[in-house]
Amino acid sequence: MNTRYAKQPENMVNTKTFFTMESITLTERHLYNPFQHREVENPTKDHEALIHLLKGSLGSGILAMPMAFQNAGLWFGLIASLIVGFITTYCTHVFVKCGHILCQRKMIPSVGFKQIAELAFQEGPPSFKKYSKLAGIIVDASLVTELLGCCSAYVIMVSRNLKQVTEHYTGESWDLRFYILVLLPPLICLNLIRNLKRLTPVSMISNVLFFIGLAVTYFYIFSDLPSTSERPSFSSWEKLPTFFGTTIFALEGIGVVMPLENNMKNPQHFLGCPGVLNIGSFIIISLYILTGFFGYLKYGSNTKANITFNLPTDELLGQGLKLIISVGVLFSFSLLFFLAMTILFGAQNNKETKLLHYYFKRITILIITVIIAAIFPNLGPFLTLIGALSLSIVGLILPPILEVLIYSKSPGLGSYYWRLWKNIPILLFGITGLITGTMVAIKEMIDTFDVVED
Repeated sequence: MNTRYAKQPENMVNTKTFFTMESITLTERHLYNPFQHREVENPTKDHEALIHLLKGSLGSGILAMPMAFQNAGLWFGLIASLIVGFITTYCTHVFVKCGHILCQRKMIPSVGFKQIAELAFQEGPPSFKKYSKLAGIIVDASLVTELLGCCSAYVIMVSRNLKQVTEHYTGESWDLRFYILVLLPPLICLNLIRNLKRLTPVSMISNVLFFIGLAVTYFYIFSDLPSTSERPSFSSWEKLPTFFGTTIFALEGIGVVMPLENNMKNPQHFLGCPGVLNIGSFIIISLYILTGFFGYLKYGSNTKANITFNLPTDELLGQGLKLIISVGVLFSFSLLFFLAMTILFGAQNNKETKLLHYYFKRITILIITVIIAAIFPNLGPFLTLIGALSLSIVGLILPPILEVLIYSKSPGLGSYYWRLWKNIPILLFGITGLITGTMVAIKEMIDTFDVVED
């Protein structure tokens, strides 16, 4: 078995080697199957990858969907969420497919996000090659910002739920930032796991708790629903950037995709029909739209940044729900933080020889993540900023660009350049969301900097 590149860590692949393979014939490249040459320590099975995919995508985002619908209108939000869900899933397919094509062309077993961007720019016209390193840096920066931003958002959500429960039973009112800092010790303990496979039980527990909490949330949402005529079908053009940013944050799970695919025992099962990605995306999009539509229908203009903040604070079931969801979301933190550390420092930092140094870097970044949550404790604008700034770049803007660059070499852009034309609207959609969503989110964060939402 050819293991020439199999042992190189995902983020430490020497891309210079890939560009000097003239001696390898086209036939050899065509017959090369990258999946047969992967050597993965503790590979995950299909159901384990699905569990991680669901856990990486189901978090505070789904509970923010009613707020997204509030900013779009009931029926417009329904249609727009379906469109955004389809586009984000399609772009994820494109990103993974580009990785598979590059693995076969370069005869390597696996690639990460950064290598896909660098190699795609190398495959494109000569004028693009000089930007390959910059493309890799942008991808890494966007992914790390997304993953750590989601972690900060999770901390804000859990802290706010703890604050509501504590105030209900003690009558004491402390600043939200106090609860954020209280979470730091348990977060440090939860995030010392260095193996993705060992995170599977954590993800499973998190999924069970989260689905229990979601079921109880639906119990409240579906009780005494008003008529759909009582909610506006469309909100306003000024609020659409906030809807876009929040929805992208909720639906876009691309940050967990390549690490999961690279760590699978049967990576060929990730794409295709039904495939791990398609099954996971169908479940995720269905739950998000269900929660957003009926959550906004239930609470209308009183809808808050997280639907659990709308639930009764004077009922035992409501208080238990907040705690159950908080624990589930807290466990979600571990998977996203693990993936961010892998992107930042590579797999070699998981080795025992660098254990102390690795833990020091890991804990330092975790502390920074919690501090950011304490500085910006207002959840709504924070979610909008993450979705618009980070996820638009890596989830909507880069995939169409990379596909055009890769196919420009072989087999081509198709009749009448159809691959180019179908990617232009996606690219423009992503750029528009990036600019408008980021501007609106920054303005809202500045306006509410000294005011903590109730």
